Order: sequence, then structure tokens, then C-alpha cells
Amino acid sequence: MYSVTVTDTLKEHPNHWDDHYAYEVCEVLFNLAHYEPHSFVLKRRLTKEKRGSQEQQAQPRPQEISTDSWYPPSVNSSASSSRPTTPGGTSSSFSMSRPNDRPSSLSNVSPAEAAGIIAMLKDKSVDELRKLLSDKDAYHNLLLSLEPVRTQNRVRDELKNETLQLARENLEKEPQIMELRNQCRIIRTTELATAQEKLHELDRKKEETLKYYSPSSLLHRLQDAMNKTDEESEALHRQLLDREIDLASFVQKYKKMRYAYHKRALTHLAAKTSATS
Repeated sequence: MYSVTVTDTLKEHPNHWDDHYAYEVCEVLFNLAHYEPHSFVLKRRLTKEKRGSQEQQAQPRPQEISTDSWYPPSVNSSASSSRPTTPGGTSSSFSMSRPNDRPSSLSNVSPAEAAGIIAMLKDKSVDELRKLLSDKDAYHNLLLSLEPVRTQNRVRDELKNETLQLARENLEKEPQIMELRNQCRIIRTTELATAQEKLHELDRKKEETLKYYSPSSLLHRLQDAMNKTDEESEALHRQLLDREIDLASFVQKYKKMRYAYHKRALTHLAAKTSATS
């Protein structure tokens, strides 16, 4: 039993092309899409067949990768690990790899996309498949012809054009932005300074007014008015004693002064009591 490469298997067993093998070739193509290409030539060594009593076991010898390879080593190892084998006897089916043994490179590929790529590869001949594995330009042409790749390129171009359009619009608005910025600077240095000065003056007047009509200020001014009225009434009483004023005028003025004094005194007492309580 021999372990052979992908293209040699197709050459020697053309009837073995099935969905499994198409999936393996698709898997190699997707692995290659993640690396920068370096051209390579796969060389194989065949091992002789070792037969058991009832089952055959293939023991392939390690492959040699030439230094002029353009496929990355990880892709080469993926291709070698997923090769189909040709069992002896009358059976011609390929050995199926388990799903959990497959690389995770196709985990982001939808089933519909994978099915489309497999259908595309089914229509290709052995020579075309061999060319895809050995020719860098042929591989890139196939990669760029895939619908997911074309869609991504189209979306990329649309986003690029939209970004360029937004950049052009921003550049066109630059003179208007500069003009508005200059106007804001002028307003900030002239009109704003004047308005702030006026605002500070109004704040100062407001504070003075609130201070003038505060409860403590009102009580203090009421106390001053009481003292002044009391002093005036005492002065009027001395004028009467010195016979500087007649009795009728004294009674009239004195009565008015004492009335104002007691009124202010009662108001002061009530306000003070209310403030303390």
C-alpha cells in the first residue's frame, strides 16, 4: 500500500474524485489563502507494502520539501495529513478523516460557500488541479474568482470610495470651519469679555441688595432708627425744660416721636423673637 500525493492519486485513480477529496483540495486552498506564497515542489518517497494477516497498514516515509517552495509549511503539512490513500484488494474507496481531525482553517467558512467551491473544483481536470497546486498565478486567479473573495473585494472598494468621499467633503468644508473658528475667537475676545464684565457688575449689585434686605441688616437698621427717635425725643424734652419751645408744640411733637419709637421697638422685638425661635 502506497501513500501518494493529491495529483498522483488523481492521475492513477481518476475515479476516486468524490466530495471528500474535493473538500480536502478546498481545505488546502483555504489554508493557502492565509499565507504569503513561496513556490514549492512536493517530493515524495514511497514505502513498500507491508501486509498483515487480514489488514494492511500503510507506513509512509516523511516527505521532503524543497527550499524553493512557495506554499507555507503549515499548508504542506495540512495537505499531506489529509491525503486519500488507495487501499489494496477490491476496495477503491478513500479513508475518511474524522471531523475533529480537520484543521480549523475552514471553521469560518459557511457550508454554502464550501459547497460552491467544491462544485467549482469538481469541474476541473487533473491537469488543472495539478497546476493549481504548483502554479502561483493559477492559484491566485482561482482565488480571486471565488464569489466570497469577489464580495470582500467589492465591499473593500466600496468602503474605500466612501472614505475618500468623506475625506473630500471634509477638505471642502475646511475654509468654512476656519471662518467659524475665527468668528468664535473674535466673539470670545471682544463680546464675551464685555458680557462677562457686565455679568460681574450685576452679580455685585445683587449681592449688595440681598445683603441690604437680609434679616440681620433689617434688625440692625431698625435698632438704629429706634435709638435715633429716642435721642430726638430726649432733645425735645430738654428744649421744653429750657423753655425753648411752648407746651402745645412740645406735646404734639413728643407724642409723635414716642409713638414711632414704641412702634419700632415692638417690631424689633417681634422680629428678633421670630428669628431666634
